[in-house]
Amino acid sequence: MHPQLEAIADEYKSAQARLHELVRVIPEERWARRVDPARWSVAECVAHLNLTSLAYVPLLSHAVSRARMLERRAPGRYRRDPIGWLLWATMGPPVRVRLKTIARFLPSSLAAPALLVQEFDRLQAAQLDCLAQADGLPLAAVRVTSPFNARVRYNLYACFTILPRHQQRHLWQAERVWEG
Repeated sequence: MHPQLEAIADEYKSAQARLHELVRVIPEERWARRVDPARWSVAECVAHLNLTSLAYVPLLSHAVSRARMLERRAPGRYRRDPIGWLLWATMGPPVRVRLKTIARFLPSSLAAPALLVQEFDRLQAAQLDCLAQADGLPLAAVRVTSPFNARVRYNLYACFTILPRHQQRHLWQAERVWEG
């Protein structure tokens, strides 16, 4: 796998390990508790990540298919486009820019922690599979439209870098809730 894509895979795996550590240290009865009515609980953070992944996995799969049809080879170095870079730069922890999420991505009902983690793991495997299939493709040549805002578009490489960074952001948030 291309070293830049391998680094992204490592970020996905790091997020997964981080979530499993939260499962280990946070008692199940604390997952749904909010320490502040204006902030999400640990369970809500994970449910939001699952909703996000559910929206992105089909987009990633379709974009990889489109990249496969192009007659171009992958560059020696992948690059984010300006919008993708800006989103990536503002997405990670520590959180400096707070964004209000749209209703579609607000967690409404909460499953048991074990089910939330099981779904996260399933979706993580699907994203890692899309990433592996993207190896060797011209990822900067394919644009993805954000499911959060249809006016925001960025290249597929940027999309792959934004998603695990978004996961790290909300896992950081979940850790803050627990430390609360």
